[in-house]
Amino acid sequence: MAKAPPLTALLRAYRTGLYLGEPALVGLLGWRARRGKEDAGRLAERRGLPGRARPTGRLVWMHGASVGEALSLVGLVDGMIARGFSVLVTTGTRSAADLIGRRLPAGAVHQYMPLDAPRWVDRFLAHWRPDLALVAESEIWPNTVLGLHRHGIPLLVVNGRMSERSYRGWARTPRTAEALLARIAICLAQTDADADRFRRLGAPRVSIAGNLKYDSEVPPADGQQLAHLRDLVGDRPVWVAASTHPGEDAMAARAHARLKERWPRLLTIVVPRHPHRGGDVAACAGAEGLTSARRSQGGRPHGGVELYVADTLGELGLFYRLGRIVYLGGSLVPHGGQNPIEPTRLRAAVLHGPHIHNFTQVYAALDEAGGALTVTDADALAKTLDALLADGPRIAAMSRAGEAALQPFEGAVARTLAVLDPFIAQMTLRAMAAP
Repeated sequence: MAKAPPLTALLRAYRTGLYLGEPALVGLLGWRARRGKEDAGRLAERRGLPGRARPTGRLVWMHGASVGEALSLVGLVDGMIARGFSVLVTTGTRSAADLIGRRLPAGAVHQYMPLDAPRWVDRFLAHWRPDLALVAESEIWPNTVLGLHRHGIPLLVVNGRMSERSYRGWARTPRTAEALLARIAICLAQTDADADRFRRLGAPRVSIAGNLKYDSEVPPADGQQLAHLRDLVGDRPVWVAASTHPGEDAMAARAHARLKERWPRLLTIVVPRHPHRGGDVAACAGAEGLTSARRSQGGRPHGGVELYVADTLGELGLFYRLGRIVYLGGSLVPHGGQNPIEPTRLRAAVLHGPHIHNFTQVYAALDEAGGALTVTDADALAKTLDALLADGPRIAAMSRAGEAALQPFEGAVARTLAVLDPFIAQMTLRAMAAP
């Protein structure tokens, strides 16, 4: 491995602090498990203790922190298995673990990512002994980066994303940022802007491969459940508020209340970003005088239900197929937006708020093409929904425009695998030369 800059005092302090702070981290994990934020049955994995044996042969480790990052890696998982590797996929959240566990092919296994304590990282690496490590987007954990470099394991950032806010944070400690990023073999960024920020922070080898999420498969849906829901809904007009955050549920309910007189049979489906918030969503419906039902409690969108709370995990594909209009959450509140690629691929007309800095490129393309529309508040949402519900051909035109807008951005998986192939060739040559 190439010689990297020395560790800064900040990095040494961080490393020492997490080494000494292990007991506190154990307590934190226990507290999170009691609150349902950690999988109590697999808590040892968060301390680097393996939950299963290492596969034989060459192994690539891929990490995606949460749902979107993990699912974006599936195309690379398939590509590396085709190249003769076993694949270890790690995630940091329970929701990501549940979803990725259903999507992984034979030849891939899932574990939870250990917390960034030095001994836990070393324990994890000693067991799994990956030949190559890939992390998605911006998961730069200092002790993990240092541990991989110390073990001589090449680390690549794939689908690299560096927001302006994150850049400003790293830029406050430029020597520390450079000391970490210099230990990354290659950074494959999503956009020119991401690449520029990585370079300015000291990453020595940066390329642009595009966004892996453009190549992701659409989320699946259970065929029987979809048919059952379509029978229940019939010919009612339907719209979906997907991945909503606090504050947006009330806006969705308010928009429905504004439309109720003109569209008395309207069905609003709200899919909260975090399913445990289903009760809050139902309360918002009640505050607007709307009848609701919660999917997690066995409720169904029968004719008497005006707002259906889809507070379950892993069923977005079902509801994207049920409604022709989808509002993407996290955008009417300052969260940064949610990924619009999946509903666009499933031929929905997309609506979003102004706070979309997490997905600037794709929303810009969709807005310019006419595949998506911006709304600013509940009243604007209601007004736009009213216009679209009355204009089926416009919904169809938005759907076609959205699909066409995504096509130029596809191919990131192939470009990323093309960068990985030289690393694979070097590993093969080293193995052949070994006694």
